[in-house]
Amino acid sequence: MGSEHVCLTPVHNEKRKCMIGDDDVLYVSSGESFIVPSIGNERVHSPSCPLNSMRDCYQRQNACCQNGEWITLNVGGKIFSTTRSTLTQQDGDSMLSRMFSGGHDCTWNSMVDENGAYLIDRSPLYFEPILNYLRHGNLILDKFVNPEGVLEEAKFFGLTSLIEVLEETIEREEPADDDTPIGRRELVLRLMATSTDKELRCQGMNFAGANLSKLDLRYMNFKYAILRNANLTGANLSYCNFERADLSKASLDSANLLGVKMLCVNLEGATLKGCNFEDPAGSRANMEGALMKNVNLEGSHMAGVNLRVATLKNANLQNCDLRGAVLAGADLENCDLSGCDLQEANLRGANLKGAAFELMVNPLHMAQAVR
Repeated sequence: MGSEHVCLTPVHNEKRKCMIGDDDVLYVSSGESFIVPSIGNERVHSPSCPLNSMRDCYQRQNACCQNGEWITLNVGGKIFSTTRSTLTQQDGDSMLSRMFSGGHDCTWNSMVDENGAYLIDRSPLYFEPILNYLRHGNLILDKFVNPEGVLEEAKFFGLTSLIEVLEETIEREEPADDDTPIGRRELVLRLMATSTDKELRCQGMNFAGANLSKLDLRYMNFKYAILRNANLTGANLSYCNFERADLSKASLDSANLLGVKMLCVNLEGATLKGCNFEDPAGSRANMEGALMKNVNLEGSHMAGVNLRVATLKNANLQNCDLRGAVLAGADLENCDLSGCDLQEANLRGANLKGAAFELMVNPLHMAQAVR
């Protein structure tokens, strides 16, 4: 039709609505519903005209996007009211954040209902916990809400942080099998049923991610056990056997490790700040051949500890007491030994490339490092 004005005889339908006059201009489009380009110049007079309804919808959408902080959502027929900041403060790349962050995102052509609420074709049952998560940052699920349904909605809206939380929740609720890690409750029950003069055997057991902090675990056999990401902060682990156990990224801060046996243990990325390895009775902790890359031992008491041929690359040993410690053949590359006491420590054959020896408590003699 181009830009020509077509002169028409006045027409109307059988209900005598939507009359078109000689001076009216018709716009024709194909595909999606036509959006009026200039609302102020519209000359549609009948309130029941389809163009008029379309204009009202467009006006409501613009009003929702441009005015005020409060937003109304119609999710699967259920109305939710929230604020723009709630929908945009977390996961800036999520669908909800892009829809309501303002600016150019106002051109997002979401349909609205007759009351101006944004229409979203999703389950209101699963959307409600998502909205509450965006409000306070905690995932709270009612008893009969399936977390897998909420997970699918979180994936639809692109809420990355919530997806991770839901996946962990679903994993915890899965039925126990042979590979399910043992938790604090199960171990405490075993401890209560075992006499203090008997050794509790946990060889090869899986305690990955378990919270075992502040427990009295003396003399326990954790040989070959999996304690990856476990929390052993403040626990009494004296005389325990951790030979070839996996303690990677575990937390053992302030733990008692008197006379502990840790031959070839995996402590990569673990934190052992302020630990006590010194046994007044003279028993020495044995950590020979241990894998201790990036471990944090800052401020630990390690006098006499056997770290022969251990790998301590990039480890933090600041302010450690290493008097009489055996570090022969150990890999101490880029290790921070600032403020350490290395009196009579054996460093023969150790790799000291890039190691830091600042503010030493006692001078380091050449005889300690030369074979």
